[in-house]
Amino acid sequence: MTGRRRSSPRPFLRASATAAAGTAVLASLLSGCGSLPGTGAGEGEPITVMTWAPEGTRTTNMPGMPAMAQAYARWVNSRGGLAGHPLKVLTCNEHNDSAEATKCAQRAVDAGAVAVVGSYSQWGRSFMSPLEVAGIPFIGGYGASAEEFASPLSYPVNGGQAALLAGNGRQLAADCRRVALVRPDTIQGDQMTGLLDAGLQSGSRRGAADVKAPEVSTDYSPQVAAALDAVGADPAVYGTARSGGQATGSCVAASLGDGTDTFFDAFRRLQETRPKVQLGSVLGSVDQSMVNRSGGASGPLEGAEVTGWYPVASDPRWRPMRQVITQEAFDDSRLDPTDQGVQTTWIAYTVLRAAVQQLADAGVTDVTAHALQATLDRGDQAIDTGGLTPKLRWRDDDMLAVTDFPRIVNADVTYQVVRHGELVAAQEGFVDVTTTLERRRTDDE
Repeated sequence: MTGRRRSSPRPFLRASATAAAGTAVLASLLSGCGSLPGTGAGEGEPITVMTWAPEGTRTTNMPGMPAMAQAYARWVNSRGGLAGHPLKVLTCNEHNDSAEATKCAQRAVDAGAVAVVGSYSQWGRSFMSPLEVAGIPFIGGYGASAEEFASPLSYPVNGGQAALLAGNGRQLAADCRRVALVRPDTIQGDQMTGLLDAGLQSGSRRGAADVKAPEVSTDYSPQVAAALDAVGADPAVYGTARSGGQATGSCVAASLGDGTDTFFDAFRRLQETRPKVQLGSVLGSVDQSMVNRSGGASGPLEGAEVTGWYPVASDPRWRPMRQVITQEAFDDSRLDPTDQGVQTTWIAYTVLRAAVQQLADAGVTDVTAHALQATLDRGDQAIDTGGLTPKLRWRDDDMLAVTDFPRIVNADVTYQVVRHGELVAAQEGFVDVTTTLERRRTDDE
């Protein structure tokens, strides 16, 4: 597999520059894209899309993603639609079940959807095949399945689990001498240790101890104890204490989706009888609401190092999304603007809107699945997401040379930390983990 290699590393993009870019595009994101505000959707043929996510399950739940899609449709239709086309959003609960994921995909096909946008499902093998047969693009999935980074009909907006875990490994390498990773005992979980290790090894650290855990459990105390034993929990070592500039900490990283909350509750109880260790995780497993529930500044997550795809939730670049939520879904408790699923759906619909506008600019009035695919593949114009990601396009030259994930075009992550009970930026700008992911390919071959 060949792919684009960025000619020079760009580990950091100054936040001031990207924040300014976000401010500059604020008006365009909130404008009617050529339509007058408040005029209602235009007279073009409706554009039907679908957003799916699991809701009401015992494992992972992402109710904010379809809620964000519905709020976006109300907002954009009140401003003329997408280039004059009313936007019709269908939603589907895939119940975190392979058969249900297939049903959602087939429903999108039967309804004549031109795209599936901003959705979450671990069951890529189940949902991607029906979409491929019908030629329906999958735009801006959450990155929870390998197929999202392999199918030619998939257009990811982030680097998925691979980028998060490799990034968290790099983030922890600066502070951690020993690391244990607690992850689900699933096929998806089996990939996690190697990805985290790639990041640790880029910081000259040895690989993490692999602690497998049930995907659903009411008590993760055995896994907490195993993780603490694996890192030694040396009584002389507390958190990220340094000696002569060298990291001496013992660290535990956890990535269990919705189960991470239960894990950290058990961790808090057992930590009281153990030496303190540094915590790490990825956004999606840890968010601000979890920090609040766990005790804020006095809880176990204080000081935790967390890797995300996008700028921190307080960043001004999220102002357009927050305004839409306020205007269209202020009382919808499903919509948390700090949630990475909600954020991913916002970015995915930003991509859809830009692609439809590019078709309109080219004189194409019939917005079909094939037309969208051709526009995204051709990539005549990179799509600006207001500084929330790099500008996106999916030409062959834009694909990164990352084994198992050939459709990744954006391997940027952000480093965040829980400080005084708040998730804040640990440093300015994005971190590009392309080289780390490519190195994993070289090491595995």
